[in-house]
Order: sequence, then C-alpha cells, then structure tokens
Amino acid sequence: MAATVAVSVDVPETGEAGRPVQPGPVTLTVTLSRADLAGLVPEGTEAFVSRAALKVKIAQNGESTEAPWELYAPSTPLPADGDVALVHSGEVPYVTLGSAGDVDFSVAELTIELRSAAAESEKSAPPLTKVTCRLKEGENGHLATTHVTGGSAAEPSATPETSTPPAGGSGRAEEKDIAVEPAAAEDEEDPDYCPVDPPVGEMDGSEAPQPPPGDTPRVVENPAPQFACANVVGLANVQKMNGAMIINDPAPPDHPALISVKPAARITMRGFDEVGGYYIRFDSLAAIKLPDADSTFLAFGFQPVTAKVSFEAGPMTISFGNVGDTAFSTAYFKQSLRLHDVRINGTPLDVGSDCRTEKAFKVVLNGGAEYTNVGVGGRLDGEVTIPPFTGCGTGGENLNPLFTAAISGPGNRIAMDQASTCIPTNPEASYCPPPPAELPGTKPKP
Repeated sequence: MAATVAVSVDVPETGEAGRPVQPGPVTLTVTLSRADLAGLVPEGTEAFVSRAALKVKIAQNGESTEAPWELYAPSTPLPADGDVALVHSGEVPYVTLGSAGDVDFSVAELTIELRSAAAESEKSAPPLTKVTCRLKEGENGHLATTHVTGGSAAEPSATPETSTPPAGGSGRAEEKDIAVEPAAAEDEEDPDYCPVDPPVGEMDGSEAPQPPPGDTPRVVENPAPQFACANVVGLANVQKMNGAMIINDPAPPDHPALISVKPAARITMRGFDEVGGYYIRFDSLAAIKLPDADSTFLAFGFQPVTAKVSFEAGPMTISFGNVGDTAFSTAYFKQSLRLHDVRINGTPLDVGSDCRTEKAFKVVLNGGAEYTNVGVGGRLDGEVTIPPFTGCGTGGENLNPLFTAAISGPGNRIAMDQASTCIPTNPEASYCPPPPAELPGTKPKP
C-alpha cells in the first residue's frame, strides 16, 4: 500500500542555546486511495477519525534524539471513490539545545491509527486499524534546519532535549546517552497559568492573503483547539498629536492583560502540486480585555492634554501561513475608543461618560515572517483610521469637534509584540508561565 504524506510546519530559522525552539503548529496530510482505506476498516464504516504519531529525529553536533509529534484529524467520511486526504494538525513539543550548532529536524517514522467517528469518545475508542509508514530507500526525511547560536546556558552541552511529550506520548525514550523524560511534578495543585477566559466569537481570516486562483483549498475546522494565553504589549501613535502611548503597559505597578487564544482553530490548505500552487493558512481565535492607557499629548502642537483611553475590542483573528515560499501573518479585529479623565494644561475637562469614536474601526496588523506563529509570537505592525468622536461634553456643551479635530483621521500607526504562548493543560510542551513581551522599539537592532 502506498501513501502520499505532506508535512507543513514552521520551524524557526535561528535559536539560542539554553532557550526553547518551538516548531509548529504542524499540519500533516496523508492521502490514501479509497480502495486501500476500505480494506483497512470494517465493512459498513462511514466515517472515521485519525491519530498520527510522527517520530521526528533532532540531530546536532553528532548527537540525536527523537521527539513525538502527536496530531489528530477530525471526522473524515469514506467516499464512494477517489482518494481520501486525512488532514492532521496540532501543537508539538519545543526543543531546548545545550550548545551552538545547526540542528536538523527530520522525519523518522509515521504511525496512523483510525478510529470510528461514531464512537462516543473517538480518542479513547480502540483503533479500527494501525498503519506504520516508513521512508522510501534513499530518502532522508529532512524537514528543516535551525541555526543555534551560543546563549546563556549555565552548563552547555551537545545534547538536545525535547520537552515532556504531550498526553499519550511515550513517556521516556533513549538513544545513546540522550533521554526524553517527563518533568518532575512541582506541586500537587496545578498553577493557574492563564487566569483569563477562553476567547469566544467567530474568526475572520479575510484580511490575510488569500489563495491565488486555482483548485479550491481544503478547510479543516479543529473541533477542540487547545486553550492558550500570552503576554502582549504595544505602541499606538496618534498622527495629529505627533505622539504615542503604551498599550497594555508591562511596567509596574500596572498588571498587563493576557491575550487568550485558541490556536489553529481552522486550517486552509492547498498542495504544491495542485493548480494555483501551495497555500496554507492557520486561523486562531483570540481575545484580550485591555486595561486603560494613559496618554499625554500636545494638542494642536502647543496645548498639553492628558487622558485615559479605554479600548473596546471584538474577537481577534490571528492568521499566519505561506503563499508558495512567502510567509505571512496578520491579526485582525475591530475596536472602539473611549476618552475619560481628560485634563487640559492640568485642568479637568468634563467630557462625560460616553465620549467615544462614533463607530468601531478596523485594526489590521501585519508581521510577514517576523511573526513566526501563535506559539512563538512576534511583532505585527499596521495603520488605522480613527473615526470622528461623539458623546463628548456635558451640560449641553458639544466637545465632539474638538476631539475629532485633534485625534480623528488616518495614518495612526500601531505596533504589537506577542510573546510565546502558554498552554495550561500542557505546560511542559509550551511556555509556562507566559513570558513577558517586548515593547516594540526597545530591542536593539542586530
């Protein structure tokens, strides 16, 4: 039996010794003929779910180990004829390297388990069949190479170590003197790494680059994406004021809000050999309830104005992927602004309780290849047009023209940095507790 296997994964081009390198998310598509599948499952099977266990060899400086990548495909119907594509996806463990040197990621072996989609709990149901796939003779299964530079590891070595395997993994694997072992439990009670609610709402990937004309891409909805969270921080520039304010200020005594994420909740993909060329897009649903920001500007170039700005944002869609060899990333949401606690030259100005933009406006941020993926994060930039203001003033005083003239208009730049995500149900295979984000513009240029 022959199968066509395609693996798509973002692996960082560079890394540092002693710091995690996070591949993923991963999409693995296995294409089988209908006749071969029919011979693998019991007669009468109409649909099945699939688990893919991919052994990935990680080699550096003459040493190597294997990392278990466990991925799932949603319910797939058995068609009357033609080929069947099983599209698996999921997050995978990170890898920590003890020393500098190029790290090679390559496929070692793939096992596919098919389970009945009619079972009450597909993942725990006994498999209908299990198939092991191996490389053809002469193929090396190379996936990617990461160039690791010297870092701050206290005792550098040439031994790569993967994080604890996800639930259902091997638990322990040894090759030469390299071991992959579960981390020791620190506390009986799990820490609350992500004290925020999971995001709700609908995703909108329309602001991301769309597939070129050709064959219709496959769309796979992840029925149960893992909940994750991360730190974010940004800068928002007001063009007319010639100034900027920090969004989600990480400096004490402020407590920055965490962004909540459902990574890779939807995957859109088309293969290299299909009409229109390669395309893959991971859409993640996200949400954040930002704290008020303090702003200080010179209105009209001479009048000092301070105010607090409240942000009312809707659901966010974070998309990343590739069109051919070109990587892209976008974050899209709509938000409104509300002004309060306004002072002009130190004197309070009563603007009322509902001084806000007259409508929500689009925020589209782009990161290109600088934003690696939701798991690792990165920087995204964009410009917004701030609508006119309404509801400003009390006692019959109309201050709408004042704020519209001073603030509203195009060309207002936004820069956002998202740090790596923490998956609270699988902290060893993610970044827990969530690491801090870097304020855009503060990191020295290489």
